[in-house]
Amino acid sequence: MSADTPWQLRMFNKSLKKKMRYGVLKKHLGTIGADEKCLLVTCGDNNGAMNYYLRELGGDWSFADLEDTCVAEMSELLGEEVKFLPDDDLGYPDSSFDRIVTIDVHEHLDDCTAFSREVGRIAKPNAQVICTVPNGDDSKVVVKIKHAVGMSVEAYGHTRVGLTIAEMQDILRQSDVEPTKTSTFSRFFTEMLELTINFAYVKVLAKRSEAPVEQGQIAPATTDQIKSVEKTYKLYSLIYPVYWLISRLDGLLAFTEGYVVVVEGRRSPA
Repeated sequence: MSADTPWQLRMFNKSLKKKMRYGVLKKHLGTIGADEKCLLVTCGDNNGAMNYYLRELGGDWSFADLEDTCVAEMSELLGEEVKFLPDDDLGYPDSSFDRIVTIDVHEHLDDCTAFSREVGRIAKPNAQVICTVPNGDDSKVVVKIKHAVGMSVEAYGHTRVGLTIAEMQDILRQSDVEPTKTSTFSRFFTEMLELTINFAYVKVLAKRSEAPVEQGQIAPATTDQIKSVEKTYKLYSLIYPVYWLISRLDGLLAFTEGYVVVVEGRRSPA
C-alpha cells in the first residue's frame, strides 16, 4: 500500500483479527447481488476499513454504529453517511434489508436480546443475518490471562466476556432468526498476540496520548489518536511479519473452538 492509502486501510492490513474476520465474513456472505440491501452494524471498535472492504463485495450497503467516536471519520473514508444509532434502536423501517451483519455489538449491550429483536424487525423475510461476538466461554486460557493482567471486561468497554455459540443461537431464535451455520476464528496464538497489542495501547500508549481516548478503546480509532502513537505504530509495522508468522500456529489448534464466534441465520418467512 502506498503512503496515499488512507490510514484506516493501512492499519487494517496490519491487523491479524480484522483480516481473519473479513475472510470469515466473506465466506459466510457468499455472492451478493447488486440490488441486495445490506447493513453493517458496529459498536465503536471500527475505523471504517471493514465497511470499505465489505462494500467491495457487492450489494447496496448501509452502515451504522452504536457509538459516535469514529462516525465522522468513517463517513469521510467511505464517502457516505455512517449513521450514529444510540442504544438499541436501529431506526430503520420494518423489513428493510436482505442481509444484516453485526460485528462485536452484543457484548457491549446490557440487553443484547432487545438489539437482536431490532435486527429481526428490520430484516426482510428470509434475510441473511450474521453476528460475530467474542466467545463467552470464560474458562478459555486467554480470557483468564486477560483478567489476570487487568484487561477486564470493562477495559474493552464490554458488559460481558461475550456469548457462546449456543447463547447466540438462542438470542437469534428469540428474534425470529433461525440459525443455519456457525464458525469460530482467532485461536490461542492470535489471541495472545492481540492481547499484547491491546495491553500496550490501553495500559501505556492511551495514557500518553495527546488525543482523547475513551474508556473501552483498545486501539487507535481516529486520525488524532493514530498520530499520537505514530512512532510506535511504525515499529509495530516492522515486526508485523513476525506476528503474522506466529499467528499461523493457530493452524495446529484447528480442533479447538476459537475466541470469536460467528453465527449465521435466516429471518423467518413472512
